[in-house]
Amino acid sequence: MRAPAFWRDDGAAARLLSPLGALYGAIARKRLARDAARANLPTIVIGGLSAGGDGKTPLAIAIAQRLKTAGERPALLTRGYRRRRGGTSSFVVDVTRHGADEIGDEALLLARVAPTIVGADRLASADLAQRLGATVVILDDGFHSRRVAPDLTLIAIDSDYGAGNRRCIPAGPLRAPFDAQLAAADMLVVIGDGLPGRDIAARANKPILAARLAPDANAADAMQGARVVAFAGIARPQKFFNLLEASGADVAARVSFGDHRRFTQRDYATLSMLRRAHGARLVTTEKDAARIGGQLATLGVDTLPVTLVFDDAIILDEALRGLRKADEPRLSDP
Repeated sequence: MRAPAFWRDDGAAARLLSPLGALYGAIARKRLARDAARANLPTIVIGGLSAGGDGKTPLAIAIAQRLKTAGERPALLTRGYRRRRGGTSSFVVDVTRHGADEIGDEALLLARVAPTIVGADRLASADLAQRLGATVVILDDGFHSRRVAPDLTLIAIDSDYGAGNRRCIPAGPLRAPFDAQLAAADMLVVIGDGLPGRDIAARANKPILAARLAPDANAADAMQGARVVAFAGIARPQKFFNLLEASGADVAARVSFGDHRRFTQRDYATLSMLRRAHGARLVTTEKDAARIGGQLATLGVDTLPVTLVFDDAIILDEALRGLRKADEPRLSDP
């Protein structure tokens, strides 16, 4: 789906849908408050404030990389959103064998960084991670489902979008009431410097970690002055288009698809036509590229990889050092 424009404003459509949003929010609030079983490993849970596009996956990747640098052995757990392989059995992602249709695009990105386990049963996934030698697990999509008790919970917030109109789905973008999400978080990670995110940070009585998405330096250099047709099937394509322009690319055309779009041959034909018409290169996100797979070379598609950069990670490092169970030693210092 693509986020409706009225999710940013509290207009007539949002008010009309507010009873459904209130019902959704009441159910989500109860889910956030319920007791959950505890895994045998220290557990970090990553959440996104809204229905998509907050930066949850880049945050999970950044945390995993930071733990690896510290000498830990993190494993990433995900249910594999939009995967076509059914069942609840947990399994380890093999990037040489699994494709996006089987495990989801996000799982492919996560598996580039650390062992990644796909499965609906997060406790079973955590047990598998422990057997594989992991010292800590990171759930990139376990905040709202509340299936495993967290030792550290971080919520990613897109600073330009904030909480939208602060209503719950379908009246607004929130997956649970705003106050309930903040109450369940240990730390807020505000990505970017937009006013909505800064306003949340100023009013929230929580530790705030400021961060920003930065393009890969080599890829950004290659975009300088390049004429491109940009396309993206993510929750907020405009963020990608803006980043391309900030990298110096001449964006001749922008094509937005629904989030997690499974591209069709018609899509490819349209993109190829635009590339020829504008005398440009095709550029997309790494997440979209994961779904395109083997067609990338055929289409001549480039990507602009991004990483999450923390402005000041002191409070994050302190939180990671403090991860422990009552009967387990602390993790080693980052």
